[in-house]
Amino acid sequence: GMTAPAGGGRGWPSQPPPVSAPRRPGEPYRGEPYPGGLGGGGRRWRFWGQPGRRGRRIALIAGIVVLIVILVAVSSYFWADGKLNKSVTLPATTAASAGTNWLIVGSDSRQGLSRTQRDTLHVGSSGSSDSDSLMLLHMGGPKPVLISIPRDSYVPIPGHGDNKINAALAYGGPTLLIQTVENATGLRINHYMGIGFDGLVTVVNTVGGVRICLPQAIQDSYSGVNLSKGCHNLNGTQALAFVRDRHSFATSDLQRIQDQRAFLKALLSKATSPGVYLNPFTAYPFASTAAGSIAVDKGTSLYNLIQAGLALRGAQTGTVPIANAALQTNAGEAVEWNRTEALQLFGALQDNKAVPAGLLSGTSVG
Repeated sequence: GMTAPAGGGRGWPSQPPPVSAPRRPGEPYRGEPYPGGLGGGGRRWRFWGQPGRRGRRIALIAGIVVLIVILVAVSSYFWADGKLNKSVTLPATTAASAGTNWLIVGSDSRQGLSRTQRDTLHVGSSGSSDSDSLMLLHMGGPKPVLISIPRDSYVPIPGHGDNKINAALAYGGPTLLIQTVENATGLRINHYMGIGFDGLVTVVNTVGGVRICLPQAIQDSYSGVNLSKGCHNLNGTQALAFVRDRHSFATSDLQRIQDQRAFLKALLSKATSPGVYLNPFTAYPFASTAAGSIAVDKGTSLYNLIQAGLALRGAQTGTVPIANAALQTNAGEAVEWNRTEALQLFGALQDNKAVPAGLLSGTSVG
């Protein structure tokens, strides 16, 4: 007869024990891959399979959320872009220059203000619309450059002879003002941004005020400003009074335009801070108000404005070099540029080069 194989068992060869052999009660765990036996291992395997399904569900939900966020962002962009007041026509020009140049104009237009508001804001009821603030932003060089052009700069206004530059807005609106600036600087103006008094007040209020630090107390019955030395969070009415104040300073408008530059940078820093743009309760009102309050040229998109806003935050700043701040003219006391230095300054911008040292003195609050 046949000898039973070692391990017995009806002629079958001896088999290794199953990998997941059940552990006897009290027996120590010897490192089987699936403790708890085959049944337990199977159940555990199915259990650990569930997170894969749950993970896919989470990924799907996350994908949907991201898609919704993108759709909201894109629709918000087109919504705000559609609210832009694209009303300004750029003049035909032969001027050519590197980079991108913006003309930023704060006009003293009272349009849209009631009599009570005009009294509250101390802006009177002048019917003409002159530029109260005129700045040129150049982008494309080593650093963005923001230059104030004094509103009393004595320059040729096409078709109107020599006059103070701010008269160009009254004579022929933004188009003539752009043409005048192009002639005086040799730079091509690619974009225009204008804001009136009422717009400034509303924009400042929607971001919850703007922080300005004063080296001295200022008080002016003309603009209505009355602020102590130190730091203040200015509301819209206070902000307007601050940027219009020139009577508190010995250098009058030349200090005021420094304050306007400082204020513009402070406003943009606030508007682009996470506390504003990540909060829908401030971001949406700000976008809506800002878009509706400013006039831009017909070729300006919201993307262009965002680029300009970001450039303004870190711009090198100064005022056009001046030879005489009290030039006697037929139009009254005006500002005469230092032509040699002004040509150096605008020549550098024309070629996207760094501004030569000593031409721009920076900005300090009055």
